[in-house]
Amino acid sequence: MKKVILSTLLAATLFAASDYKYEVTPVVGYLWNKGSDGYLSTAGIDNHFVYGAQMQFNDVTPLIKPELSLLYGRTNPVGRNDKGGTTTAMASGVIDLPTMAQMTPYVKAGLGYEMQSNGDDGLLLDAGLGAKYALTENLALKAEWLYFIKNNQDLQGSVQNSTLLAGLSYAFGENAKPTPVVVAPKPKPAPVVVAPAPKPAPVVVPKPAPVVVAPAVAVVATSAVAVVAPVDTDKDGVIDSMDKCPKSPAGYKVDAEGCPVSASLHINFATGSNAVDAEGRVRINDFADIMKNNPHYKATITGHTDSVGSKASNQKLSVKRAAKVKDMLVRQGIAAKRLIVKGKGETSPVANNATVEGRVENRRIQIDLVH
Repeated sequence: MKKVILSTLLAATLFAASDYKYEVTPVVGYLWNKGSDGYLSTAGIDNHFVYGAQMQFNDVTPLIKPELSLLYGRTNPVGRNDKGGTTTAMASGVIDLPTMAQMTPYVKAGLGYEMQSNGDDGLLLDAGLGAKYALTENLALKAEWLYFIKNNQDLQGSVQNSTLLAGLSYAFGENAKPTPVVVAPKPKPAPVVVAPAPKPAPVVVPKPAPVVVAPAVAVVATSAVAVVAPVDTDKDGVIDSMDKCPKSPAGYKVDAEGCPVSASLHINFATGSNAVDAEGRVRINDFADIMKNNPHYKATITGHTDSVGSKASNQKLSVKRAAKVKDMLVRQGIAAKRLIVKGKGETSPVANNATVEGRVENRRIQIDLVH
């Protein structure tokens, strides 16, 4: 089996790993209450269903994403006929963990205030973990588990709440895209013009003088031989008679048989984002055509970054951009089982990260082809 390397340069700069500024999530769930004395807490309020909404802000800080939550539940105090309500408002910080393909796990913690219809209000601390599973670029399934600790002077001991929530997250407010870096194509070599051989000058035979018989002169005319250059339709350096892939895309390196083995594709990402612009989509579509025309190929897509930011955030960003390229190829009809996603963060630079040009070179996607 032959192993072929296809290198793709990513022309983008690092800031944060979010494509969109905001995420809003309507949620439903169930809350369990238990006090430190082992009995039902908050004056005997039973476990109950809750519902509400969450609002997350993705571009405030590079690491921690602020989130506002509001939950409400109808409760039934033991021994009372009326139904009360519990309203909980929280402000939390969310930290995303390294992305696994379409899955993004996260942890969160924060401070809140709980208001009971029976007057047992008080501050609370919340902490928990969860995960989001991407359905599209804007929609994701979201599930999380939260643990609350609440102290209230009207109650004996602390109140411990455990809540399981699920919802559908919608992301909006796409980050502004930078001015794309335009890389001028390599100039085509000037065609070689073969000048035709000059015609021989006519031989003038003078008329013989009287009485003198001039000997016959044999004139041998030489003719120029026309040299026909071999044809290379796709301009890949392999003539058509030897080219097994006569329609290789322009700019691709090919093997001795004329089939593509590697290329440098310039993809312009938004700042700190894995969103691909229109020009990048065209180049990825061209690569998808190669995979379609060569169904025996399998590809490993590896993301790389420069050294700006922390190693952890760069590792996450490299995986997320590689997963984005895979997702776009799958949407073009390439089977997901033919594509493997990896991320190497900033660990494999190909240029000096101390310069702007070097960092541009290091922000790239590498695709290894195996057939």
